[in-house]
Amino acid sequence: MKQFKTLIIAIVLFFGAQVATAQTKVGHVDVSALMTTMPAMKAAEAQLTKLREGYDTEYKKLVAEYQTKAAQYQKEAETAGELLNQTRSQEMQDMGTRIQKYQTDADKSLQDKQIELQKPLYEKALAAIKKVSDAKGLSYTIDATSPGTVLNIGAGSIDILAAVKKELGF
Repeated sequence: MKQFKTLIIAIVLFFGAQVATAQTKVGHVDVSALMTTMPAMKAAEAQLTKLREGYDTEYKKLVAEYQTKAAQYQKEAETAGELLNQTRSQEMQDMGTRIQKYQTDADKSLQDKQIELQKPLYEKALAAIKKVSDAKGLSYTIDATSPGTVLNIGAGSIDILAAVKKELGF
């Protein structure tokens, strides 16, 4: 009789575990592919490309001006006095610094613009992912391009934070 009870308990536990596992549904989505195929993302990329080209054009002008002056000053260095050569040397250093600052500022501006344009698109994609995940009854939806990144936690998910804290003793 005791063995029969043990067998019944084992069967109940086994099928109970099977039912619990069967209810957990996990989905995945390639967020990178989703983002790159969004029509609004293509428009944002075109806008960034145009801005980048403008910065590149200006940068090339600054570098060309620097090279022209450097070549001119190099030619005239022997005939110019020491004081004039020192002044010109300082001018070239300052000009080089301005070019580097321009490039740094342009990169930062491009990065800020990219974030400004892509953030609302990413949020829109996440909202759509959540909606589809909930409609399909998924407990978890993960990003296929970044394994381990959970995009959505469905209603069927169990938060075990309190239990883990208790296990750790706090």
